[in-house]
Amino acid sequence: MAVTKYTVLVIPEGSHRVRRFMVQRRLLQWVAAVALVLVVAGGLLFVDYLRTSVDRNELARLREQNHSQQKELQRLITSLDDLRKEMVVLAQNDAKVRVMAQLTRPKAETLLGVGGPPEVDATSEITDIQRQIDQIRQDIDLRRESQEELRGFLNDQRSLLAAKPRGWPVKGWMTSSFGIRNSPFSGRLKMHEGIDIAARTGTPVYAAADGIVSQCETVEGYGKLVAIDHGYGYKTYYAHNSKLLVKVGQRVKRNDLIAAVGNTGSSTGSHLHYEVRLNGIPLNPKKFL
Repeated sequence: MAVTKYTVLVIPEGSHRVRRFMVQRRLLQWVAAVALVLVVAGGLLFVDYLRTSVDRNELARLREQNHSQQKELQRLITSLDDLRKEMVVLAQNDAKVRVMAQLTRPKAETLLGVGGPPEVDATSEITDIQRQIDQIRQDIDLRRESQEELRGFLNDQRSLLAAKPRGWPVKGWMTSSFGIRNSPFSGRLKMHEGIDIAARTGTPVYAAADGIVSQCETVEGYGKLVAIDHGYGYKTYYAHNSKLLVKVGQRVKRNDLIAAVGNTGSSTGSHLHYEVRLNGIPLNPKKFL
């Protein structure tokens, strides 16, 4: 079988000498095959290099993301622990105030108190921790609502306490008590709706509680009268005064000077007639002294 050969002529520039090379076809095929393999191998290596480079960048990105998530996770765990501690303090304060105020227990949906370390570890999902934090915050809002309720109740109690008559409205001694008695004018049995406190004319008369002057005038039988509306249904009346030192609509505080003892109206001597009424019903003022 004849072997195919190729003749390669090499003619150097500026020279008349020609070089001739004989190359067999099989050798050229081998050279071409080796070149093709090298090109393919080089291409594969280049693709692998690109893929490795991309993977390396992705790994670096994931590591950075993981580091950020770990930091966020730690922050959320710390936040959760702080919120739990705040809940414990709020629960304790709420319970103490309710015991002191003799109130009912908090709303059913509020927690009675929580504590302890976060029930999560470093591998827990951030969303789970965030869900716990949101729940704790909701519980804190409910607890704050409970405290607002307490604050409103205590403010109301303080207002009620300020409105409830207390103490002697004048320095003196009681000469007639509350209840049925013989009238000093007719001798007949008659309801005495207050108490009489004897004192010298001009002795200062003080408000028994906070309120607004609702009446300040001369009234038949009562003489010069001051009436104070304290709210919550309470009213006090100060009669037989010699002087009236306040005006209708004036706001007064407990122990503010409002009048001076006298002997005006149906009176047998210098004294103060003092009445306490609740929703218009006379009460025994002695209970409030």
